[in-house]
Amino acid sequence: MRHDWYERAQRVIPGGVNSPVRSFGSVGGEPVFVKRGAGSRIYTEDGRELIDCCQSWGALLFGHAHPMIMDAVADALERGTSFGIATAREVAFAEMLCCLVPEMDMVRAVNSGTEAVMTAVRVARGYTGRDCVVKFDGCYHGHSDAMLVKAGSGLLSGAESSSAGVPAATAADTLVVPYNDLDAVRTVVQNRGKDIAAIIVEPVAANMGLVLPQPGFLEGLRTLCDEVGCLLIFDEVITGFRFGPSTYGHLCGVPADLTCLGKIIGGGLPMAAVGGRKAVMELLSPCGPVYQAGTLSGNPLAVSAGLAMLQLLADGSIYEQLEKLGEALAQNVSAAKPNVFLQRRAGAFTPFISDTAPNNLADVQATRHADYAQLFQHALSKGVYLPPSPFETAFLSAAHTREDIAVIASALSDFQDGR
Repeated sequence: MRHDWYERAQRVIPGGVNSPVRSFGSVGGEPVFVKRGAGSRIYTEDGRELIDCCQSWGALLFGHAHPMIMDAVADALERGTSFGIATAREVAFAEMLCCLVPEMDMVRAVNSGTEAVMTAVRVARGYTGRDCVVKFDGCYHGHSDAMLVKAGSGLLSGAESSSAGVPAATAADTLVVPYNDLDAVRTVVQNRGKDIAAIIVEPVAANMGLVLPQPGFLEGLRTLCDEVGCLLIFDEVITGFRFGPSTYGHLCGVPADLTCLGKIIGGGLPMAAVGGRKAVMELLSPCGPVYQAGTLSGNPLAVSAGLAMLQLLADGSIYEQLEKLGEALAQNVSAAKPNVFLQRRAGAFTPFISDTAPNNLADVQATRHADYAQLFQHALSKGVYLPPSPFETAFLSAAHTREDIAVIASALSDFQDGR
């Protein structure tokens, strides 16, 4: 058995990885190469068994290789991998999404969260006839040019606030304010309201670690959008169906004009969507003048996996289970390691090496995130795979057990930080 996968990868793939955070750049060491996954576990090419707290960055609500999802994909595979032609399953998938998210009259399937956000921003500009978009410092909305301005996720791990290759003129149309700072948004809206097409936000920020919205923040954004006639876009690529059998916007009673979905809705396959009010969505071609297309959009394998996932979660029973698991983890860590603040919501969590919960990117950057590399490597040595960046969110799944929680809590609690 050959164990030189990273060395081989670096010869033919930039940095040896197809997504930057996988490189272990902020935690050190060589990246893990996975051979297979089952339930809460991943099994590596070099023979390790690890409790997986990444779960494909939150996409696997029921763990790896869930039988119902695997069967759905296998059944679809027998009928063909791709057609580039409409299928009945696309319709059933869209119908189910609209049923679970009442604020969405119509949806358009795409292949990634980046595509969903890019489409939503284009629709918002087409609907309003305006160019500017307001986003929040540390929120990541994919790698389209307009969104790579003071973004989170892998850009934070690389200590970058933006990306090379983004034209200055494009960046100039993106206005950035601190997350949870409604007064700052109000000031921008008062000064530039007539130019603003949309405000886009992760309703629960999850790309600078998990940062929860303060009471009234999302409601305030809705009010400001209504005052100046711009659209409110919720990027729920991570939060959609993570905390309940719908979007976070629906669960908290704040309706977005457009919602971007991904990860969970694909059941582990490349699938995303943008949805919203009919009057807005009908601007998309072929109904309207806003162009968007994709050969693999609504791919039959991804749609089948997504339908199986939505059917599994629709009754909502999984969320009580995830809440109990998350609560048990937080209690165990808090009791054993007071200077690790486990910010969590249901089965999503971030272990901030801090005494308090952060409310925005500045707070996150003030935590002792330099010690996260030591925490990550310690957890890995104990058989626990955390996200390889202090600015990412970890996830539990329905496949995790109380025994898994005990191991994870121990790994988070008994590392020696740099203080």
